[in-house]
Amino acid sequence: MTKKKMLILPKARRLLDEMGENIKLARLRRKLSAEQVAERANMSRPTLSAIEKGKPTVSMGSYFLVLQVLGLEKDFLFLAKDDELGRKLQDASISTNGRAQKQRDKNGTLSTNTTLSFSKIRMF
Repeated sequence: MTKKKMLILPKARRLLDEMGENIKLARLRRKLSAEQVAERANMSRPTLSAIEKGKPTVSMGSYFLVLQVLGLEKDFLFLAKDDELGRKLQDASISTNGRAQKQRDKNGTLSTNTTLSFSKIRMF
């Protein structure tokens, strides 16, 4: 079985580099050595080094463990939190089947009967 080479575009590469640098700076601000963080995260020193360089081959779980050691695990909640493009795509697919129909009940009072189609709305 041949292993596929991972293709990371330059823009994504820069984001990973920046994330790694941010993790390293967070470690240094806490005055923790790489050895201490690696030990507390139960990983090798080379794996921590790869994280601090933003290497895409390191598992997301390993990134999370380092953030946890640094007290930054809640930062994971910000991943894909504000999915602006996804929301726009979702809103663009909402359709209505028409306007509310006005009807009179048996007493002659106007009532509104609304018919909307939510079949294209996806709830997450």
